[in-house]
Amino acid sequence: MIKQYPHVETERQGPVLIIRLANDSARNAFSREMRFSLRDITREVQDDPTIRTLYLTSKGPNFCAGGDLRMLSLASEPWAVHRRFNHATGIFPSFLSLDRPTVCGVRGYAVGGGLGLALLSDLIVAGDSAKFTAGFFRLGVVPDCLTLFTLPRLVGLAKARNFIFSNGTWDASMAVELGIALKTVPDAEVDAEGLALAHSLASGPAEVMGIAKLLLLKSFESSMAEMWDGERLNQILAMSSAEFHEGLNALIEKRAPDFIAASKSGTMFDGMPSSATDTPPK
Repeated sequence: MIKQYPHVETERQGPVLIIRLANDSARNAFSREMRFSLRDITREVQDDPTIRTLYLTSKGPNFCAGGDLRMLSLASEPWAVHRRFNHATGIFPSFLSLDRPTVCGVRGYAVGGGLGLALLSDLIVAGDSAKFTAGFFRLGVVPDCLTLFTLPRLVGLAKARNFIFSNGTWDASMAVELGIALKTVPDAEVDAEGLALAHSLASGPAEVMGIAKLLLLKSFESSMAEMWDGERLNQILAMSSAEFHEGLNALIEKRAPDFIAASKSGTMFDGMPSSATDTPPK
């Protein structure tokens, strides 16, 4: 069942939540309505442990054209920008740090903030038409949507600098070569490939992957000792999970693990029973 939000829609496929940007008439530019919708969806994902993986994509021939030019022309005074970025704090940092794996399917242009949004995902499947474009300096703005955080980590500082300062564009094959995208496929196959990847991740130890994802985000700012402590403490948490016990038992018993069923047998994130019939611990 498709759930409609202003300029965004979502759909559940079992443990996978599909998020589609749906402002095709404006090339899926970041409208005010889209920002509010993405913030609300991010909050809903954070509260729903049955969502094990996200698949982010768009409707129409382009992924996202970045900032909404009409909105920018009407609301570029300091307080309007301040309020807009305060609101966006609930979207971009929150989306990047979601403790669930995220796959992104890109067709057509991902420009400026649209590029930034795609780079918040863990894995990208690029269609043949995909174009990853900087575009910030053409507009006369500082790169945002966490592009200055994610891009140097993915491709290195020199390549990020060259790309941004030249208002560069990388096609799908270059994105794969640089490690931004996992693979390139025909446009018509982007969703099938992206969803297959999302379901594959969802069938794995998705909660433990979420822990690893958060640790990876700290790797460039942390010392070796801090990363060791993070690994040590989070391994204690991981090895207490139903997913670990299922994976271990499956290896010993020489069978395929069922991480989804194992996670359902545990408890929800807030410590409440996983179903209304469960008896809470005393």
